[in-house]
Amino acid sequence: MNPVRVLVMSGSARTGSFNRQLAGVAANLLGMAGAQVTQIDLRELGLPVYDADVEAAGMPAGALELRRLMAQTDAVVISTPEYNGFTPPLLINAFDWLSRVPGGDGLPSGLEATASKVAGVMSASPGALGGLRSLNYLRQFLQMAIGMLVVPEQFALGQAHKAFDATSGQLSDDKQRQAVQRVVQAVVRTAGALRGD
Repeated sequence: MNPVRVLVMSGSARTGSFNRQLAGVAANLLGMAGAQVTQIDLRELGLPVYDADVEAAGMPAGALELRRLMAQTDAVVISTPEYNGFTPPLLINAFDWLSRVPGGDGLPSGLEATASKVAGVMSASPGALGGLRSLNYLRQFLQMAIGMLVVPEQFALGQAHKAFDATSGQLSDDKQRQAVQRVVQAVVRTAGALRGD
């Protein structure tokens, strides 16, 4: 049986990002669960802010790369910060571009690549709510605009600046680690069921 392939990404690309750290925790737990994990840094895609004039001049290479990665995966896990109660532009812009990529070169269109694909969502913030408000918007966006199947399990990490072990980069609190594991397990289980495993 082939392992479930999971693409892991963060909605923040800054150095020391709590969401990049949380995405790393999820990637580690996914690997322990037997998944094949690919992590992506959205900033490295070099995507401009979506603009139809830019699109008309030629699809950015980063959008084509994101389509390729999405087409080759069974599921996605996203950890996002909250910007003024909303999902950050880096993340939304990446999916906006993905939604515009047509099929070609033996690959589906961006929206065909995401259709009914399983997703798990998490957030991290120094605040008490852990970026929870952004998850409601992200869930709706991924389901209604991008066509993904977002599992009910989610996790918002509050007080994120105190949550990670300075040496290992992992979560210090067992209950928080178990909460991430529940999201990860739901993603792997659902993706596997959709494949017919």
